[in-house]
Amino acid sequence: MTEGNFVDYVKVHVASGNGGKGSSHLHREKYVAKGGPDGGDGGRGGHVVVKGNKNLWTLVHFKFKKHFKAGHGEHGSKNRSTGADGEDVYLEVPLGTVIRDTETNQVLFEITTDEEERIILEGGKGGRGNWHFKSPTNQTPRYAQPGISGDETQVTLELKVLADVGLVGFPNAGKSTLLSVMTSAKPKIADYEFTTLKPNLGIVQHRDFTSFVMADIPGIIEGAAEGKGLGHYFLRHIERNAMLLFLIPSDSKDIFKEYKILLDELRRYNPELLDKDRLIAISKCDMLDEELMSEMKLELDKDFQDIPYLFISSVAQMGIQELKDSLWKLLND
Repeated sequence: MTEGNFVDYVKVHVASGNGGKGSSHLHREKYVAKGGPDGGDGGRGGHVVVKGNKNLWTLVHFKFKKHFKAGHGEHGSKNRSTGADGEDVYLEVPLGTVIRDTETNQVLFEITTDEEERIILEGGKGGRGNWHFKSPTNQTPRYAQPGISGDETQVTLELKVLADVGLVGFPNAGKSTLLSVMTSAKPKIADYEFTTLKPNLGIVQHRDFTSFVMADIPGIIEGAAEGKGLGHYFLRHIERNAMLLFLIPSDSKDIFKEYKILLDELRRYNPELLDKDRLIAISKCDMLDEELMSEMKLELDKDFQDIPYLFISSVAQMGIQELKDSLWKLLND
């Protein structure tokens, strides 16, 4: 999936259909001079419905079509015939999509299961026909109810990526390179910060035909929780991952300090993120010799007492299978 096709935030205008008018028809037949009222009810207007689709990964299909209008209900007719209901309009979204009211920013609901349907706007009710209004004192009512008008509003669709493992790290830590090595994804890779501007997803093939989904999320900088850099644009994607893989390069000035900064940004954005399982991968270890790695292990054992860590190199394919095994074990424990 290319970055240009990864759309995770759109605003759409939706309108439900009007209800049909009730009929004020009076029954007429060859030998029935005054048959009385027989006007049918109007049909209801079409609903605007959001539907979950597990085969969608992005909101790209809303990129160029942002106005959706349901059909109007048809009017009632003679012989108590009810008008047809207006056609519902369906907005198919990937799982993990949050629907907000654009004006108030209030969360209306979120779609998390396949085929799940939720109505954003209900269509207007159809008017009742004149036969509903007959009485002993008014046997031929010549009036019927008009249909109720539909409604319209603007909603925001916001996708939070559903992945098993979320890659967390500073810009240029090697997250995209790792994703390209562990999966068949082809993210943009270059030697400058913020190469990745949108999340990339890849499926990691593990032993015995098992697999899990990994998400490469744009790099965090200090102050991201306050919206600096790409800020909230990508932190929301981390909320939905089952576990977090922290990627810190071995040439970092202070590995533990870097980890603490990353952790602090997550805590300030949403403290619940700290409840997720964590694994630390020290990347770019092809630059280290055995002696240097042993010295680093002594330091890291003191710093990361409760959190597992691994030495890896995406370029040299070092420790990749061990990393897959560790991630699989954590996910299934």
